[in-house]
Amino acid sequence: DEGGCGGCLGPDPRCELFPDRGVFQHMITLSGVHKTFEGNHVLRGADLSVGRGESMVIIGGSGSGKSVLIKCILGLLAPDAGEITIDGAAMTPKTQAGFLDRFGMLFQGGALFDSLPVWQNVAFRLLRGPRKAQARDIAIAKLAQVGLTADIADRYPSELSGGMQKRVGLARAIAADPQVIFFDEPTTGLDPIMAGVINDLI
Repeated sequence: DEGGCGGCLGPDPRCELFPDRGVFQHMITLSGVHKTFEGNHVLRGADLSVGRGESMVIIGGSGSGKSVLIKCILGLLAPDAGEITIDGAAMTPKTQAGFLDRFGMLFQGGALFDSLPVWQNVAFRLLRGPRKAQARDIAIAKLAQVGLTADIADRYPSELSGGMQKRVGLARAIAADPQVIFFDEPTTGLDPIMAGVINDLI
């Protein structure tokens, strides 16, 4: 769309971004989400809406619930109360698998599998789906997209630098061509130069 949000449903003055274009369609919505761990209230009625095609940054101090919020959206943690919807459909155990197929995730610590070579880390989801036969080729193509050459495909994460591990994590996040990508402090632990490289790739 030429300057538009890509989620307009029809003329409506309530659209905060483009009032002359129409209502902004929310892809991800959280309503009154609560999460507590052993009496520690991490999320207290969190409300959030993210529109299709929108980029959003959540900023907060350590322990303020940023990672917990993402994990609740992904279904890795179940909220104690509240509702999470994707394109208007509620996240439930039955719908979780379908939702996850649309998401990619770059974890704060990389979360690579030490026992698997790089290409299998990148293609982890593909190896469990209909594109299994093409998984290695797709993994190498995604590695190239993040600036890594094919010769590291058979190496193990422990043989890579921290920056290279982050790139592998990013390649895995985009391997299945997801509609939505989540980044949990993607430059943590990197020097300023490599942090800039990862930010540019993102």
